[in-house]
Amino acid sequence: MNLLKTVFLMTLLTLLLIGVGRFVAGQTGMLIAFTLALMMNGAAYWFSDRFALAAASARQVSPLEDPVLHRLADRLALQYGVAKPRVYRSPDPGPNAFATGRSPEHAAICVTDGLRSLLDERELLGVLAHEFGHVTSRDILISSAVAVMAGAITLIANLAQWIGGSRRDRASGPGEAAVIAIMILLAPLAATLIRLAVSRTREYQADRMGALATGDPMGLASALRKLGSARRPGLRAVANPAFAHLYIVNPLAGAELATLFSTHPPLEQRIRRLETIGLGGLPYA
Repeated sequence: MNLLKTVFLMTLLTLLLIGVGRFVAGQTGMLIAFTLALMMNGAAYWFSDRFALAAASARQVSPLEDPVLHRLADRLALQYGVAKPRVYRSPDPGPNAFATGRSPEHAAICVTDGLRSLLDERELLGVLAHEFGHVTSRDILISSAVAVMAGAITLIANLAQWIGGSRRDRASGPGEAAVIAIMILLAPLAATLIRLAVSRTREYQADRMGALATGDPMGLASALRKLGSARRPGLRAVANPAFAHLYIVNPLAGAELATLFSTHPPLEQRIRRLETIGLGGLPYA
């Protein structure tokens, strides 16, 4: 169900991108929008991991520096049947973790100092299993592509507003001009909502995969509960807002936004779903 939802949302986002280009500048605009998306996706494919790790001030750690972290990563790599990702630590005092990389063979997992000091080994395993779920599902590539397409739509719409929009200038009447104007205004909002919906869907899927991989959904549920309680407005976080969607919980402390405008599902819902698995309920899809 989550896979189908992701495919549907990505298809919708692609159609929106092409549609915005066509509305703004006709057939030529559609081709330009599509070419722009390909170029931006290429950049995200090759360099997104470097950007994310640099933004977190992360450094790679050896097995001697953090033997527990490496031992759990070795175990999960065997369970998932993938190459062991590179292991990083971020000096961020906010407890959190994320995975990045264009493929399972080029992946990295990063945990913050705040997370290492907060969670016990059972909970740490649950968090790492969640991140391995992202790696094996290629969620980092999916989220990067979605973010790039949403950004391209916003860029095209902003340019159209700035230059007046060639298609709008050639509109045959006030009705067509109004439709184009509405498209230019609403397309960025629609793109953002689709991007956030994809992000929330992949978080649910990674929770499920992590719970089933460890056989201990309550371990991940306990970790999420601790991470949620530890977020507070006064905590100075290192995390860059541009990469908030990568983290296991939203690293931006403070008032929660409405679910529709959030990069992550509500923690309470994620915990309830994990508890359903732990109580013997059917694994949620």
